[in-house]
Amino acid sequence: MQALSADILKEVITPRPVQSYKGTFGRCVLIGGNNQFGGAIIMATMAAVYAGTGLVTAATDPINITALRTRVPEAMVIDYQDFNQLATLLSSANSIVVGPGLGETETSLKILKFVFNQIHAKQNLVIDGSAITLVANHHLTLPKAQIIFTPHEMEWQRLSRIAIVDQTEVNNRAAQAKLGAMVMVKKHHTEIYTDQNVYQLTIGTPAQATGGMGDTLAGMVGAFTAQFRTDYQKSALAAVYAHSAIAEELAANQYVVLPTQISAQLPQFMHQISQPDEQPIGFI
Repeated sequence: MQALSADILKEVITPRPVQSYKGTFGRCVLIGGNNQFGGAIIMATMAAVYAGTGLVTAATDPINITALRTRVPEAMVIDYQDFNQLATLLSSANSIVVGPGLGETETSLKILKFVFNQIHAKQNLVIDGSAITLVANHHLTLPKAQIIFTPHEMEWQRLSRIAIVDQTEVNNRAAQAKLGAMVMVKKHHTEIYTDQNVYQLTIGTPAQATGGMGDTLAGMVGAFTAQFRTDYQKSALAAVYAHSAIAEELAANQYVVLPTQISAQLPQFMHQISQPDEQPIGFI
């Protein structure tokens, strides 16, 4: 296991080309937010927008549409049961994030199965939150895509069938290999498993232990993989590192870091990273 370093940020977050438009920076569709957990899809969508995705669409329960348009007016919003419109959006997406606040109802399962049936092999698919539990509980067949799972330890236990106490590097590597997907096991020091390597995130802070932190990370992973398309795994690693790096900066003066604060700092943080090495990294 190797430590994930700040070098990954400079590898991925580069200056924007002068000749560019919205499509240059990717399309990300996020699916989630049932009638109980609207905040999750709002935070994931906010992260995707603030991380610089060219075009962001949230597919959610209609009860959340007004709130999403109010909090994140830069994003488009549709009813997640309008399958005709959802299919059209999914077909052109670079990255799809499914799960934040999706829930575990029959409707949730129907939507997840529909999304899986629309995915094609060149797309990035971030499976987060309750979508992980649905995959585990219903033994769903994964689509052919560039898949990234973002479970916390209990969700990883459900998916891998490995008890938390037995989630060693060896056991986790074996489970990841069977899945054939990139896996980020969120914990005190998050571990990221790919086909080639295992990384440990050695930064982070207990100030991040608050609701919505994982939803924000999922949105960032969707945004980075949609926008920086040379290597989706490196882009995902950069999103993980940036998420905790921003949190550490904020925690220097705060007892708790709110997920929306991380999103709000993303444009400035990413600008600083994209500058020549002589520029300072501090952003607050």
